[in-house]
Amino acid sequence: MAKVSLRPITPENLDECISLKVANHQKEFIDSNIYSLARASVRPTYHLFGIYDAEAHYRAKPSMVGFVMYEFIDAVGFVLRLMIDEKFQRRGYGRAAMVELIRRLKLHPEVERIATSHAKKNEAAARLYESLGFVDWKHESRTIPV
Repeated sequence: MAKVSLRPITPENLDECISLKVANHQKEFIDSNIYSLARASVRPTYHLFGIYDAEAHYRAKPSMVGFVMYEFIDAVGFVLRLMIDEKFQRRGYGRAAMVELIRRLKLHPEVERIATSHAKKNEAAARLYESLGFVDWKHESRTIPV
């Protein structure tokens, strides 16, 4: 499995985050990163991270392969966004990012449940979340207990 590191979105990597794109057939499933960043600018409770290949840490400037955003809502760590750039898909980065994010969210004592959601038609997301132990929770949402 791929290994990833999550690094905060900063002024130094903001443009790289904005430039990440999903494949054309996935655009109906996820908002653009610029939209997510704009929402986060008025929601200080959002936590934003670039996803990097952990094996590429030796490079002076490793490439961001994806983006993730989450927040805490009433004892729930809610994964709001997970996207992998189209150039880096099908390499295990999405799964690795979710595994790392679940690990991090479990470290917060206030988190009793981890949840996410996806478009009904997004079968790839459904399979990923199910394989990680998420179960149906609310309309188009999935959760796992901590």
